[in-house]
Amino acid sequence: MRLDKFLCDALGATRKEATKIIKSGEVTVNEQVIKSGAVKVTTECVVEWQGREIQLQGPRYIMLYKPDGFVCSHEDGFNHTAFVLLDEVKMEDLHFAGRLDVDTTGLVLITDDGQWSHRITSPKHKCAKTYRVWLADAIGDDYAEKLAQGIELRNEKEATLPATMEIVDASNNELLLTITEGKYHQVKRMFAALGNKVDQLHRERIGDIVLDEDLEPGEYRYLTQEEIDSIWK
Repeated sequence: MRLDKFLCDALGATRKEATKIIKSGEVTVNEQVIKSGAVKVTTECVVEWQGREIQLQGPRYIMLYKPDGFVCSHEDGFNHTAFVLLDEVKMEDLHFAGRLDVDTTGLVLITDDGQWSHRITSPKHKCAKTYRVWLADAIGDDYAEKLAQGIELRNEKEATLPATMEIVDASNNELLLTITEGKYHQVKRMFAALGNKVDQLHRERIGDIVLDEDLEPGEYRYLTQEEIDSIWK
């Protein structure tokens, strides 16, 4: 493949932009400065631009620790989109594999693989999501049983699917809730139906993928192959 074509594919650049980048003298192939777009590169070549290695983009699978105040969409007229937290090329190809509310923090998965994200978001696959929940009022003694039976939500024809609840700190009204659906504001609506209010909500797990404890809010990393494959199990 020609170097200029390689840069077009890897960076999402036009041919004119790729030519300009190459002529700048900031592109190296195997540590040699190259100023001709006609130079051939192979998969064994190490191509760098401004000291950063550039690779052809295959499917991307990203774990983001979403902070409070960011929305899971490409555009929003009132809040920052979580995409501004990413330093990636061809951002328009990426989408969220399951969204979080603007005030909910935690694990968000981002990809350009539609079949993979469908496996997460499609109701028929019942991909489990675990949330850490802080309630305004005390955790009711009957909450676990009612959540396991399903909760009738306003304007919904059917009750929620069985959910599991684990108390973390009763004195702090803190619990873990695992659901297998993704209804609009579901966790908040479930506890509202029980007469309580969610003060804080944080997603920790999607399927077998757990939010990396080394990530700070706003940071991200690529998934491991094991994490990627776990969604297909």
